[in-house]
Formats: sequence, C-alpha cells, structure tokens
Amino acid sequence: MEMHRDDLEMTLRRALERGGQRYTEQRGAVYRFLIGTDVHPTADDVFLAVRHEIPGISLATVYKSLETLVGCALAAKLTYGDGSARYDGRTDPHHHARCLSCGKVTDISGRLPMKELEKLRDGANDFEVVGYRLEMLGYCASCRAQ
Repeated sequence: MEMHRDDLEMTLRRALERGGQRYTEQRGAVYRFLIGTDVHPTADDVFLAVRHEIPGISLATVYKSLETLVGCALAAKLTYGDGSARYDGRTDPHHHARCLSCGKVTDISGRLPMKELEKLRDGANDFEVVGYRLEMLGYCASCRAQ
C-alpha cells in the first residue's frame, strides 16, 4: 500500500522528532525517494535522483540525510565487506538477494522457521541472539544470461 505524500512527511517528521532531529526539505526528498524505490540505491544513486527535485543538494547532505534516516529507523543501511553500502527504505522484516556480478540487491519475503534459528543459536555459546539478517548471494537473471 502506497502512502500519500502528506502521510510520508508526517511519518518522517515524527521519527525525526523522536530522534532529536529536525525536518528539512533535503531529508524529505531523500526519504521520499527511498520509500518510492525497491532498487536499494547507493548514496550516489540517491544523490543523482534527488538533485532533480533539489538542484543545489550536495552529496555530503545526501550522506548525512541517509545516516539520519537510518538512525531514526526509517531506513536500513546494507553494508558489505568491500566497504560499499546500499540503503533500503523498507523497514519491515525481509531478506535480500545480492548479485555477485552486478551488485543488484532485491527483496525476498519470508522468514526462517524458529526451529531452524534454534539450531543455529545452539552453536553460538554465550551469545544472546536478538535478531538476524539473511542475504542470499548468487547471480541475477541478467548476469546469468550473459
């Protein structure tokens, strides 16, 4: 279900206030873009998209806006061993599949059964598991076709 622009702004304003932050047009533009896409963009991708709405926005402002949204639990930052990061405006529980060739990240619905998590947790001695993040690695259809 898509949220109306006024509802998005109200959600953003409330979350920012709870986090001790203030609303700015730049943060609003970044948030609207993230909520409206399912491609898990990089900060550069977000910058290129929102500068059409706010021509004077800087890449540094986009980075700061993204980190603020992550800090207020309005977005997730997906980090990888190579230091790269992508952002996800979808904050409900879900998993990801990442193409090892082109880097495309897609959403995957579903949850692991609790009994499977219990098996994994048994091997984590003296470690309290409070959640998990699943990422499947492989090759997307476009890269496999090449």
